[in-house]
Amino acid sequence: MKHSVYKRIVLKLSGEALQGRKLHGIDNSVLISISRQIKEIKKLGVDVAIVLGGGNIFRGQENTESLGLDMDRSVADYMGMLATVINGLALQNVLEKIKIPTRVMTAIEIQRVAEPYIRRKAIRHLEKGRVVIFVAGTGNPYFTTDTAAALRAMEIHADAILKATRVDGVYSADPLKVKNARKFDELKYIDVLKKGLKVMDATAISLCMDNKLPILVFNLNKEGNIKRVITGEKIGTVVR
Repeated sequence: MKHSVYKRIVLKLSGEALQGRKLHGIDNSVLISISRQIKEIKKLGVDVAIVLGGGNIFRGQENTESLGLDMDRSVADYMGMLATVINGLALQNVLEKIKIPTRVMTAIEIQRVAEPYIRRKAIRHLEKGRVVIFVAGTGNPYFTTDTAAALRAMEIHADAILKATRVDGVYSADPLKVKNARKFDELKYIDVLKKGLKVMDATAISLCMDNKLPILVFNLNKEGNIKRVITGEKIGTVVR
């Protein structure tokens, strides 16, 4: 039996990852696939925390501009945070159907549906074997869910961030659009910042660099990849 090389991880899932092949909203088959994979790695004794984006429902400033809405950036970002809460509740529902105890913790207080985020309580949930889903980003406008993932990873003393994407690593350009884009197997934080590579935003990369937290970028669409990353297989791209 393979063993995990990480004791505690933060899995970063974009809203787009949850919409699967749909144009909008949540694809239940994607939630089922993610939940099965999380069950696999829980059997290896890994503490799992998840940070969700909300772009499948509402993408802050980008949506307000594309829809021609005259909206304050702060308002748009709060709407995006609420979209992550919807995603978190949907994922919790599927995880608990396959008997994985889960807690949704939100940076914006919504006590009827989720627990307020308290660092010590989050760590206690993980110690008790629960999956913790962090929603509503950092609770502040102007910060992305990438930054939330980096921040929460530091706070709960995670060993790595697993950044799940639609491609199999980090490329010099978007491989879905640029045929000759070059894939990187390993990168340094500073190279990501200098080259402007689309791994995570600059604030998140800087946080990880300052705290020496590795980022593993891999393809979510291939089932079993989360376990492969956890057990040390050389897939995707490592940023360290």
